[in-house]
Amino acid sequence: MSHSDPSEPAAATPHFAGSRIEHLFETVVFASRWIQAPLYGGLIVAELLYAYKFLVELWEMISHIHQQQETVFMLGVLGLIDVTMVANLLTMVIIGGYATFVSKLDLEGHPDRPDWLTHIDPGTIKIKLAASLIGISSIHLLKSFVDIEHEDPEHIKWKIFIHMTFLGSAILLAWTDKIMQKERKH
Repeated sequence: MSHSDPSEPAAATPHFAGSRIEHLFETVVFASRWIQAPLYGGLIVAELLYAYKFLVELWEMISHIHQQQETVFMLGVLGLIDVTMVANLLTMVIIGGYATFVSKLDLEGHPDRPDWLTHIDPGTIKIKLAASLIGISSIHLLKSFVDIEHEDPEHIKWKIFIHMTFLGSAILLAWTDKIMQKERKH
């Protein structure tokens, strides 16, 4: 048989079967990004717990305002700022991570859409996370300095070392990202 009838389906060749299997596997690999969705849901629960912790600490400050010394009050405020910064970090990870790795967010007409969401990528997320960690570390360091009489000098040294490590890492991340962006443009 030298000619085949065009109305008859072509017999599956090994190459065709292989490409079908490859396509199916690639579909499964791509769909696996949804495995991360429950993780982002868990982070939302953690953010709710942080909001609860914030309210508990705020109520504690309100109910004892007349008995608190200024230093204790300042430490309480710094604690609230710390909780807020961790919640901001969670929000960035949840929104940025979901939009980058799982699915686009359909927020084109939304009036509250964050500006940073239009140019988010894994590099940007890393830099924002590093900056947030520096902010959180700064608050912890400031709390140590405010309450220095109750702090172990060795612990303060370690906190400074850790803070400087975060700072150095953020600078290296930003520098690396800048170099990579220049290379992409060329």
